[in-house]
Amino acid sequence: MEKKLIEQIEKCYEICDYIEENMKGITAPKPSVRENLKQEFLNFALYISFANAKYSDFEQTFIKEHLGIKVTEDDAYNLKVTRVLYENNYGRTVPFILKYMVVADAGRKIKGDKYLNKKAKTLVETYRNLGQTYIATNPAAGEPEVRVMTGYISMLDNFLKTYGLLNIDHKTRTFDLSSPEESTETTENLLAELNSLTGLLSVKNEVNQLVNLLKVQKMREERGMKTTSTNKHVIFSGNPGSGKTTVARLLSKIYASIGVVSKGHLIEVDRSGLVSGYIGQTALKVQDVVESALGGILFIDEAYALTNYKGEGDFGQEAVDTLLKCMEDHRDDLIVICAGYTDLMAEFVESNPGLKSRFSKVIEFEDYTAEEEMEILKSMSKKQDYQLSNEATQKALAFFTERCENKPKNFANARDVRNYLEKAVTNHATRIISQNNEQTDINDITLKTIEACDLEGINLD
Repeated sequence: MEKKLIEQIEKCYEICDYIEENMKGITAPKPSVRENLKQEFLNFALYISFANAKYSDFEQTFIKEHLGIKVTEDDAYNLKVTRVLYENNYGRTVPFILKYMVVADAGRKIKGDKYLNKKAKTLVETYRNLGQTYIATNPAAGEPEVRVMTGYISMLDNFLKTYGLLNIDHKTRTFDLSSPEESTETTENLLAELNSLTGLLSVKNEVNQLVNLLKVQKMREERGMKTTSTNKHVIFSGNPGSGKTTVARLLSKIYASIGVVSKGHLIEVDRSGLVSGYIGQTALKVQDVVESALGGILFIDEAYALTNYKGEGDFGQEAVDTLLKCMEDHRDDLIVICAGYTDLMAEFVESNPGLKSRFSKVIEFEDYTAEEEMEILKSMSKKQDYQLSNEATQKALAFFTERCENKPKNFANARDVRNYLEKAVTNHATRIISQNNEQTDINDITLKTIEACDLEGINLD
């Protein structure tokens, strides 16, 4: 792992030399791009070190071996002050060299780029691996270091996303020949897919922090180091259509890619999939569902419905009791995510001491903004080979602005967007057929462009 990291760092230095030699029209930093990146890597390592206000002998040795720089304790504290390595400053500032690489990649500044305009993405991945290895091999490091490292890498990912560089490299996908339908992807690609989702900034940060913590624990375990117990079960709370199932599916694959679970599939159920109407049947039903989820994630939607009914003859509590026992029996190869409305999920967790102890982590999914819903609309349209005219874009933005501000009872985030697009496509088709009957010329642009008139009268209530 550490040999691979050193190779990644050296590759980034080679990229620095390459763009300095080939990128014309932009002045390179002095003394060189390579030397500037070496200082940036040092800043990052020290930034993580000071998460617990200490700089240890281990960290000094790690920096010397991986970055080739000797930094004493006095040097480290001086650099902390002169380079403002504090969370509210350094932790919110994109390093200059990454900006330099983004200009090269997003601007296609190098013809025939041998790095395929993935130089910036390669650099961010190296930052991620440097941080994870730095923490995993440090016996004194823990959650504070993981937290600051995650926040910094999330900022870098968001910067790449802004310039359209957080794309998924499908060339790295490998296929399991024993199961042609199933594929595995690298952790890096899966995290890129997660971080490229619209909005959900706080969710991404929480999930990235959880993944980093689990990956660090896995790396420690492989080295025979002590590990702390990490609760993997999670509550996803928020309104419908806010991305809970999408994130759960990605998380199951990410967990498999880092070896937290053995398969990485997702089994999705609700109350009806766990509770039976007959005595003795609910426990068997839960056990069957858990069996099918082993090696992956069991995602229970609207989980609060299991404890909402207290009347005679209801077996929801039996389902909860059986589930808790199964979670203990299969704690090494089963992760449970319970999802639902925020208030109701809080009541669900408080309803049973066993639930409260196993679901100590809650990730809140905020509603999308109107601008984010427009981004989702454009993405959905593009996938179906449609596009919105300028007038249609403005009309749709006004619709979602009003809906996001008022939040009617049936407000459903991305589901609203999907329904809106379906109605728009239907109206578009009606208009096209009408034009065709009138023998009006219809070209490819007409067939794919949704106009403002196609959005008239759309109502999601």
